Amino acid sequence: MRFDDYRITPEIKRNLQELGFKRPTDIQFKSIPPILKGEDVLAIAQTGTGKTAAFVIPVLHLLHVRKKSSRPDGIKCVVMVPTRELAIQITEVFYRIGQHTRVKTFCVFGGVEQGPQIARLELGIDILVTTPGRMFDLVSQGYIKLERVEILILDEADHMLALGFIKDIRDLIKFLPAKRQTLFFSATINDEIKKLAYSLVNKAIRIQVSPKDPVAKNIQHAVAFIEMDDKRFFLERLIEDHPDSKILVFVRTKVRAERVHKAMERVGVVTQTIHGDKEQQDRLEVMKQFREGTLKVLIATDVSARGIDIPNVDYVVNYDLPDVAENYVHRVGRTGRGTQKGQAVSFCSPEEKPVLEEIEQFLGKPVAVLHIDKNDYAETLSLSQDVPDKWKDVMQAIEEAEKWQKGKKKKK
Repeated sequence: MRFDDYRITPEIKRNLQELGFKRPTDIQFKSIPPILKGEDVLAIAQTGTGKTAAFVIPVLHLLHVRKKSSRPDGIKCVVMVPTRELAIQITEVFYRIGQHTRVKTFCVFGGVEQGPQIARLELGIDILVTTPGRMFDLVSQGYIKLERVEILILDEADHMLALGFIKDIRDLIKFLPAKRQTLFFSATINDEIKKLAYSLVNKAIRIQVSPKDPVAKNIQHAVAFIEMDDKRFFLERLIEDHPDSKILVFVRTKVRAERVHKAMERVGVVTQTIHGDKEQQDRLEVMKQFREGTLKVLIATDVSARGIDIPNVDYVVNYDLPDVAENYVHRVGRTGRGTQKGQAVSFCSPEEKPVLEEIEQFLGKPVAVLHIDKNDYAETLSLSQDVPDKWKDVMQAIEEAEKWQKGKKKKK
């Protein structure tokens, strides 16, 4: 089936054609028809499978058609997301697919002055893409009115819960009309998500794509056993071995991000960081550089893992394994988007092995091991401009990693 076959407005079809969208992905194919019918939807699909367009296309059509009539002005759709970056990205998708339609989209988020946002809201919008904090600020001040909302969308719903936004979600419902369409989209689902979803929706259509393997088939992912203090040398080598590749590096904390950045700086490797302590304008500029490819290596905390669609990321490096096992899926999903191929490698230190086991349990299968023999390990350290002198410790660490892996195989 092609997008031309859908009963959607010609303006949207033309925009999809210009953007190179010809056929729907699985999640789009299964989600668009029930959304067009006005049904509630709970959709679960891997990262990089086109979830955003799966709700953007039908919602734009519905609101464009409804705007033909003399319906009263006001916000008709609210899209709530966990991060500022995701809010901006989704708004851009609405803009691109919604060109030449009657539908006006705008996003609000914290970390910037609210004055310009208020000025734009007062001109009137149809779709509001927002993070919870700033939205409730503007609701309480009377600048956002939600009594005419017809569609509620929660994107990355599981992450919203993980960040403690469940109270915000329930508070939002109090401002919305009881009669509305509700859409949940996420890459993972658990019992808490199900409970929340079914408490807010009316006979929702549940759609689940590729539930057996949460990592997309386009992504080759593996783990390498590396001492915690040696990770910087292996990151340095990976970057220098792939000078033209776009590499996204994930660390556990803001402090770690800056430390890794400084370590790369010492050996002449250009990187930038993105995390919650960065000013919003700095975050936007770094993301712009990384998207455009003028910046090749970005070091990020999990603030950038959820839903961010960065084109042509060649490698994802889990410099630190994530604290939450399912975040592994979201991190590696920043590569291998759509039909593109991607590579992901995780650096696992001895103290992180229990975390790796949790990740493998979540995936339902072991992560492939990238074996590093003693000579390669030693060579990687010797090639660095920041050479350590703990050779005995290094060799001992390699032997321990090999013993652990052999012992794990025997258990199976």
